[in-house]
Amino acid sequence: MSRAKLILAVDQGTTNTKALLVDRTGSARARASRPLAVSFPRPGWVEQDARDLWTSVKEAADECLAQCGDAEIAAVGVSNQRESAVVWDRLTGAPAGPCVIWQCRRTAAFCDELHVRELDGLIRRRSGLPVDPLFSASKIRWLLDHIADGAARAAAGDLCAGTVDSWLLWNLTGGATHATDASNASRTQLLNLEQCQWDPELLDIFGIPAACLPEVRPSSNVFGTTAGFGRVPAGVPVASLIGDSHAALFGHAAFAPGAVKATYGTGSSLMSPLDRPVMSAHGLSTTVAWAEPGRVCYALEGNITNTGGAVQWLGDFLNLDGGAETVAALAASVTDSGGVYLVPAFAGLGAPHWDAGARGVLCGLTRGTTPAHVARATVDSIGYQVADVFQAMRQDAGLPLPALFADGGASRNDGLMQFQADILACPVIRSASADLSAIGAAWLAGLATGYWRSHEELEQRPRATTRFEPSMNDALRDRLLAGWRDALGRSRSAVSG
Repeated sequence: MSRAKLILAVDQGTTNTKALLVDRTGSARARASRPLAVSFPRPGWVEQDARDLWTSVKEAADECLAQCGDAEIAAVGVSNQRESAVVWDRLTGAPAGPCVIWQCRRTAAFCDELHVRELDGLIRRRSGLPVDPLFSASKIRWLLDHIADGAARAAAGDLCAGTVDSWLLWNLTGGATHATDASNASRTQLLNLEQCQWDPELLDIFGIPAACLPEVRPSSNVFGTTAGFGRVPAGVPVASLIGDSHAALFGHAAFAPGAVKATYGTGSSLMSPLDRPVMSAHGLSTTVAWAEPGRVCYALEGNITNTGGAVQWLGDFLNLDGGAETVAALAASVTDSGGVYLVPAFAGLGAPHWDAGARGVLCGLTRGTTPAHVARATVDSIGYQVADVFQAMRQDAGLPLPALFADGGASRNDGLMQFQADILACPVIRSASADLSAIGAAWLAGLATGYWRSHEELEQRPRATTRFEPSMNDALRDRLLAGWRDALGRSRSAVSG
């Protein structure tokens, strides 16, 4: 009897790494995860040990395969935390510094210099991204500046630099392949969106030698084969790399313009596919959603820095046992926030405002305010921030965007999903899958290897969802949004005022 052929999908995130074994129906036959530590060595600095990321992948993959001992791996697909940057020694494979995480603000001063040099417009036109410490280029520059002879070694090709997908691919293939996919490359500020290749002028602006960067390839593509580790044999094709938010969009089967999804995590990402690059006039990024041989799908995206992270913060702040789950339960115990608003601008505001000087604000407090009201305001802040990006996306896309697809950890909160539908005045369709990024990576790997034949075949796969319809009246919605806009104004003037 032949062994079942399955796709090994890895979703390497900021706080954990998941591994799934996915069958031809698109269902997970096995899953495992490993937690990851995040370090905060200075205020505003966020980093991880790159070696821990790779170890977590190996351990999660091993546990998955132990659950399906008779499985044969047809291909490996990888989705990953985006914008985080790693530099490593090409000869030894050892990291030459920390993995600087997407949330890290250590390069704010460098980004301010780019603003002073009035390079914002050029960088945005070429890369589709605003100048901000979120993106990878300034992080790579910082790492090279803090490695002995970093710039010279990078120019000589002795150092490799890249995003987390490149680091994992290097290890998966035993150092045989230094490559990235177009979705991750588009988050660096170094990719020319039109050409889908590194842009020489952007490399010069950031002072990053091309010799250290990975080759840019389609997201659905055989990048190389596994070198063999643990229960993963040698010779398995590594057939997809894709950023986690992009993978979730693909996993929703949101293949055409007019769709939009929100991934609710520590931060949140809204993304809507486009058939061509569209420069945003409302504070959004233009990015590559994914690339397949002969076709690039673009997207508008809005990145929100603190959504689920704000809930975790409140749990810590109130010293609540159970953390985010206890905050969610506390929020559900009241019918509204009692006029309280939280703007979780702990490290400034992301899309669509892009205000690095904004600071967190808790306002509308009265003598009758309870911890439950503050908890409700914290959960509601997720819905308000998503609504800001959704409205900007409607304006830039020039399309009605009739519903919002939802996924990610905080989307499990029914109260939040109903509030989201109410404040958007449109349905929210939540995926039942908690593993949508991994599923998206698996689908792309399967397409690259013939495991699945087409987008149409994937669209026909059953996908369980829950639909939340808006029920809030217009007057209440307008009043709540007016209060949110007032709170935003207080947040943005918190420092300058």
